[in-house]
This record gives sequence, C-alpha cells and structure tokens, in this order.
Amino acid sequence: MTREVLIQLVGALTLIASYAIKLIGFPEQIQKIRKSKSTSGISKSLFVTSFVSFVLWTIYGLLKNDWVIVWAQGLGALVGGILLFYMWKYGNRKSDF
Repeated sequence: MTREVLIQLVGALTLIASYAIKLIGFPEQIQKIRKSKSTSGISKSLFVTSFVSFVLWTIYGLLKNDWVIVWAQGLGALVGGILLFYMWKYGNRKSDF
C-alpha cells in the first residue's frame, strides 16, 4: 500500500467516523433528552465546547474554501446547536449554563 493510498484511506475513515458521531451519536442524545425532558447526566461543558469547535472549524473551512471541512463541521454545528437548544429548554437553567 502506497503512502497516498494510506492517506486517502485514513481520510475516508475519518470522514465516516466524523459523520457517524454527528448523525448517530448526537441525534440519539437529542432523542433521549426529548423523551425524558431531562438533561441530567449529560456533560454540558463537553457539548458546548464541541459546538464551539464545530462552528470555528466551519468558519475555517469557509475561509479556506474547503467544502469537505465545511460540510463535516457544519453538520456538527447544526446537530450540536439542536442538542444545546434542548439542553437549554429542558435543563435546570440555574446550574446548567
């Protein structure tokens, strides 16, 4: 296997893993919050920092005109934003944020 093929393979696997967390992991968490109407046991700091990271990566991708970054990180910003909305809506506002 050549170095270029390895780079392409790792890049493809990274993209798949990135989409999986955003299309499986986050929506699953959103469903749990919507069902239980509770955010107990959820790390708010993790999701806030993830959301900020996704937004910054999306802006970076836009500035670099790199649509792979924009789509992957923009999806994370969208799903992360929805998750944060539900955390705000159903969380204990005094201690959550």
